[in-house]
Amino acid sequence: MDLELRHLRVVCAIADAGSVTKAASVLGLAQPALTAQLQRIERALGGLLFERDRRGARATPLGELVLARARVLLPAVKGLQDEATRLASTAGNAGRYRIGAVNGPILGGLVHRITSNHPGAQVSTHASWSSAELGDLVLSGKLDFVLVGACGDAPPATDSGLAWRVVAADPVFLLLPEGHPLAVRDEVDLAELAEAQWVAAPGDGCFSACHAAACARAGFTPKVLFETEVRGAIDLIESGDAVGLCQATLRPMAGLTAVPIAGAPLHWRQMMGWLPDGPAADVAGQVWAYAIEAYADAVRKNERYSAWLGRHPDRRMLAL
Repeated sequence: MDLELRHLRVVCAIADAGSVTKAASVLGLAQPALTAQLQRIERALGGLLFERDRRGARATPLGELVLARARVLLPAVKGLQDEATRLASTAGNAGRYRIGAVNGPILGGLVHRITSNHPGAQVSTHASWSSAELGDLVLSGKLDFVLVGACGDAPPATDSGLAWRVVAADPVFLLLPEGHPLAVRDEVDLAELAEAQWVAAPGDGCFSACHAAACARAGFTPKVLFETEVRGAIDLIESGDAVGLCQATLRPMAGLTAVPIAGAPLHWRQMMGWLPDGPAADVAGQVWAYAIEAYADAVRKNERYSAWLGRHPDRRMLAL
């Protein structure tokens, strides 16, 4: 039997788990099947790799040698596969735009501009609430661009290695049910919601900490914070059981009202990222310009945010 990478993964799994039984559970195999596979690997290598007793499995000197080599080879092969995927993606890449995005106002307008200006372009999108996941997909060559958000001046919640440009920065608004007493206000002081219950959709980054800090500056600690998916969060707010936060560019929704927070204590940056030495780098500047145009359209379509900007011209430089 020739030794294969899958055999090295088995050896590492047994060493990491400390027993064949535990390793079988991790690998999704029956324990007898894994034992038989280990025996075949040991015959191919000419000796025992583990000493096994009731306390588990401990590597023999031969096992330590195999493990040392395997822990170098397996990451190297994974790196080779990732690099090959990335290089292969450059072939025929002209006219292809693979875009990942979290919830935001830009994606629809960006796709429209790409398809309008480049009729033959192949455009695909991938949605996720996790900026980190999207960043990993760019690093592995599976996406070309990501559109994510970041709280205040914090960096995006994703691995390093990407080039980033800010599309815009907005104040964060409150999201209230239409019948809420504060929903008719032009602005609401955050302290007026000291007794409110809050709800938020899942996401990574520091936004929950920024929210808590803003509440602390307003003199209170936020009460119960429900975490649920977007539809569930909207339902809780619409029913009057909670209030939430939203992007200022949020499109009007029946039953809900987005209200500015006095003093704009929270900000959210819209950002675009890509691999600086990847195949998409040559068109990144153009895509970024399309993203800015798409964002500006979203602002123009939002009467309440446009009115707020009219009352706060000093803040317009944040938004545009």
